[in-house]
Amino acid sequence: MKKQIRAFSFVQDKKSLSEVLTDHDLASLGDAFVNFVYSLALSNKKGRPTGKKTKGTLLAEALRRAGLRSFIPSSVSSHALADAAEALLVYAWLHGCTTLEESVTILEKNDDPVEGFAQLLEKIKSGIKLS
Repeated sequence: MKKQIRAFSFVQDKKSLSEVLTDHDLASLGDAFVNFVYSLALSNKKGRPTGKKTKGTLLAEALRRAGLRSFIPSSVSSHALADAAEALLVYAWLHGCTTLEESVTILEKNDDPVEGFAQLLEKIKSGIKLS
């Protein structure tokens, strides 16, 4: 994974995928990031600006399909799984594992948003390097 230039002082490296997936602060930032990426993809598809919130159930299912469920404690809720997806998506962008454009393109190519997010999460999982 290429490191982005540290434009944000809060960006810190994590030691494991589990550490990224369970970071509540990253999930909070990731929520806004995911909604933005999803809205951009929908805007491109529709040919006009569109703002849309991404449903937690959609992200939780995408996380499962991407084979990331085993990195999170077994007793967590569907909401926590969605948070984990949001945390990983923004962490990957902040660390240069994926770009905004790549993320939008992957989501835009899929008619099923769950599949689009699953593909994006799989790409990140295969490319992310942790300390």
